[in-house]
Amino acid sequence: MMPDTAHRAPKPPLRAAIIYDFDGTLARGNLQEHSFIPDLGIDHDVFWKDVKRLAKTSDADEILVYMQQMIERSRKLGKSVTRKRLQEHGSEPSYFDGVESWFPRIDSFAADQNLELDHYVVSSCIEEMIEGCSIYPRFTRVFASRFIYNEKGEAIWPAVAVNYTNKTQFLFRINKGIDNVWDTQAINRWMRPEERPLPFERMIFIGDGDTDIPSMKMVTEQGGTAVAVLDPDRWNDPLKVSHIHLLIAEDRVNYVAPADYLPGSQLDVIVKGALQRIALRAGLPIGA
Repeated sequence: MMPDTAHRAPKPPLRAAIIYDFDGTLARGNLQEHSFIPDLGIDHDVFWKDVKRLAKTSDADEILVYMQQMIERSRKLGKSVTRKRLQEHGSEPSYFDGVESWFPRIDSFAADQNLELDHYVVSSCIEEMIEGCSIYPRFTRVFASRFIYNEKGEAIWPAVAVNYTNKTQFLFRINKGIDNVWDTQAINRWMRPEERPLPFERMIFIGDGDTDIPSMKMVTEQGGTAVAVLDPDRWNDPLKVSHIHLLIAEDRVNYVAPADYLPGSQLDVIVKGALQRIALRAGLPIGA
């Protein structure tokens, strides 16, 4: 006698994730450049040149140096770096087209594929500035550089500095379901691949090039999808385009596309295809 499957409960949605860099990926330029650095009375190009010079002469990490310079230059002007001030300076990013409507649209598409989609940020940007952005509530977790504050609420030291290579540890935190930075035991604890809440093959990483190469390479090697995006205004620059195309040739990414999040864009098609591939690999029925 054939088993009765008519009333069998449907499988719960399968978790998948899109992990984004922020600066140059979701928004143009660096968040600090829009108002924070100008508020210091210095051109942003000069600021970053000074950071590179100090990093080289001190043999230091550039991320730690730029965070120190944010505090030091503000202090010299009699301005405290507070969480509220950082949030205010991050509140008006120059989003790429379609970003603000991207999340509900892509969530709806994922749901049609029987996928429960999470969104993460892994970025060298300042987390407190991202907190001021309109899209901040869309993220399950933001792993970014941030400060420690004293009893007056003033930033006194970097709490987390996310640089080019240590970004990969945050992918493992997502993979293992660890939503904090401090727990080093959990991140180093062995866990069977089948027990990990979010396997790498169900991750899509979107970044804007060199700074994200270690993360993109790791995701692709583990069976996930990596997409390198470029500011559409720079898509006619042959040097920039040839450099980003080289990422495919060197097997560092799966796709390159303009950072255009509008419906029907090249990026929209790529990400939807990657989500359907995740569903098909898992044996899930997919929607249109």
